[in-house]
Amino acid sequence: MSIVRPVSARSALLSMLLGAHPPTMSARELVAAVGLVGVAESAARAALSRMVAAGDLDRADGRYTLSPRLLARQRRQDAAVHPETTPWHGEWETVVVTATGRDPADRAALRADLAALRLAELREGVWLRPDNLRRAWPDTVATATLRLTARPDQDPADLAAALWDLPAWAAHGRALLEAIATAADPATRFAAVAMSVRHLLTDPVLPPALLPADWPGDALRARYAEYRAWLMATRVGVS
Repeated sequence: MSIVRPVSARSALLSMLLGAHPPTMSARELVAAVGLVGVAESAARAALSRMVAAGDLDRADGRYTLSPRLLARQRRQDAAVHPETTPWHGEWETVVVTATGRDPADRAALRADLAALRLAELREGVWLRPDNLRRAWPDTVATATLRLTARPDQDPADLAAALWDLPAWAAHGRALLEAIATAADPATRFAAVAMSVRHLLTDPVLPPALLPADWPGDALRARYAEYRAWLMATRVGVS
């Protein structure tokens, strides 16, 4: 059974804008773009109206632009597709949650922020990862945590395997690569590429020495780049 599910008109429009730089397009451009992947014009125009009403998009002078909230999502997606790594010398980035008295919503938001930074939770309030990744550190996280580096005595590959389910991530990534390569129609291929970008958001981006053989992260990034270049050649953007 295929792992690929059809995308809605809303998801297709968001994917187009999330992949566009700058993330702004006219209604005509958007309707034409999602038409390439099987979305009818009437469905696309109705979805655009609902997205403006919901605050997903801003509309001005006949052009649609991602809202500030979705601009932050675009930055996360760009970082997932093009992570900035540094040489790894065996140290681990360790983050201890020091904030107290936070309500459940604040705690959940902090956990989501830490996961977005590609940290994994060792135990409640203690998060870590190999210190090989450069990315912006939000003030909301900095004020609620203590950040330091350490060199664990435990074998680093064993520690990584305990923190992330690497075989499962790799298996799903390889299945997505297969789905992209064998898609029978443009809509299915588009959906598979969109799913691959979402999967990359959860790639821990570990040093190569800690990854299992045949890790599909770089291959997924390459397939996305190829697909986006193809669509950009038709003067549309895609994620």
